[in-house]
Amino acid sequence: MARSKEFDENEVLEKAMKLFWEQGYEKTSMNDLVEHMGIHRRSLYDTFTDKHTLFLKALERFGNRSNARLAAGIKQAETAEQALRLVYDSMIEGEEDAPPGCMIVNSAVELAVRDAEVDARTAGAFGRTEQTLKEIIAWGQQTGEFTNRADAEELAEYVHNTLAGLRVMLRTSAAKEKLRRIAELSMSVLRK
Repeated sequence: MARSKEFDENEVLEKAMKLFWEQGYEKTSMNDLVEHMGIHRRSLYDTFTDKHTLFLKALERFGNRSNARLAAGIKQAETAEQALRLVYDSMIEGEEDAPPGCMIVNSAVELAVRDAEVDARTAGAFGRTEQTLKEIIAWGQQTGEFTNRADAEELAEYVHNTLAGLRVMLRTSAAKEKLRRIAELSMSVLRK
């Protein structure tokens, strides 16, 4: 007879995600995970197979969470400029009780060059972000808020690059005011 799990899988995955987000993959040991997640090593292996599989699930969880948060913010926007500002603001302000920066960007920087699965997942996440930005920019171009000097896809790539740089800077001691100035300059490029 199989034993039932003595923990909530979503809860422990959330804990693993935050630990990987804060420390990165290489710095996070199995002992760190067992201690932080509050489960036995055997339970970790039985549920998540190994550290790499757990990391990929945590990365997916982060991406889903970020996409949901972004979509909710954008739905509240009345204009394309307001929607884009919400993207920048939510990224710069971050989440309460969460590590700074972005787990996707951190993982791409740390692992993508040598881990094909991480590379594929981070590239996919970047593509989804660029698609969302493209939709916002196309909306702004249709309403006359944003320039038509370049197409929405090219502008989305530019904005995404700025966002990725800001996410890296969030991991440093850079002042939020500086990050807001960078965001504002980036947005000014889109205006007519």
